[in-house]
Amino acid sequence: MVICIDIGGTAIKYGVANAGGTFLTHGSVPTEAKEYGGVGIVEKVSAIVREAQQTHAVQGVAISTAGMVDPQAGCIIYSLEDAIPNYTGTNWKALMRDAFALPASVENDVNCAALGEMWKGAGRGCASLFAMTVGTSIGGALILDGHIVHGASMSAGEIAYMRIPGGRLHERCSATHLVSSVCRTKGLPSGSIDGHAVFDLLAKGDPAAEEEIAALVTALADAITNVVVVVNPACIVLGGGIMAQESALRPPLEAALRDRLPPHICEATAIAFAATGNDAGMLGALCHFLQEHG
Repeated sequence: MVICIDIGGTAIKYGVANAGGTFLTHGSVPTEAKEYGGVGIVEKVSAIVREAQQTHAVQGVAISTAGMVDPQAGCIIYSLEDAIPNYTGTNWKALMRDAFALPASVENDVNCAALGEMWKGAGRGCASLFAMTVGTSIGGALILDGHIVHGASMSAGEIAYMRIPGGRLHERCSATHLVSSVCRTKGLPSGSIDGHAVFDLLAKGDPAAEEEIAALVTALADAITNVVVVVNPACIVLGGGIMAQESALRPPLEAALRDRLPPHICEATAIAFAATGNDAGMLGALCHFLQEHG
């Protein structure tokens, strides 16, 4: 059995799973990242592992986490201080080995979500895929021959910084940008609505929601085009809160891609929407652990 842990900005999800990816337990605790920082996260994860050891024959710890990760060293090499203070430098492999005598694997959360989708979700059967998560910001991950491509600085897939018309992708395509743009257009107080409310407005034919979602689709299509012409993956997997709105987003997105890509490239590139839900990060962490430790 492996204890799988997904460390996000708001919650730490966890579960005990077998090597086939079946979860025997599920749970979550609030991250409280800004209140307690990296030290608090280490304490919470240690408590999760300690409790799991009391009820299951745990043979390892598979961690998915926010931040830039050196998976070989098992270390957080960079984390924004305003997201998780004092988290940079945390060495999960050493911590799990020293405290519990357990092998551990550590990988970035977006990379894990991509692995989870390749193994059990929308990317199943694909030898190559590029995953994009559209949430508070934008994340990306490239998988070739079943393995994550990390890049020279462990930052491959950091597409939030990609330049597209109008600025960086984060500034044009995130849930944060969508909500703030609709609020501004409609004259609503900042933070008075969320992404669900924006799509509710879209369903009612609201012009502001229609305009801003069309702008988001345009930005996303530009980004996907850039990825496809450079990497040419078999599949683009779209995840994150906004991408749950597949019925509203797929038709205009596919139309935009047909306008941007040569037909033979467009036809060879599947567009899929994430299918593993809240388990994606934990499944990907387990997949990564099995790749490292068998």
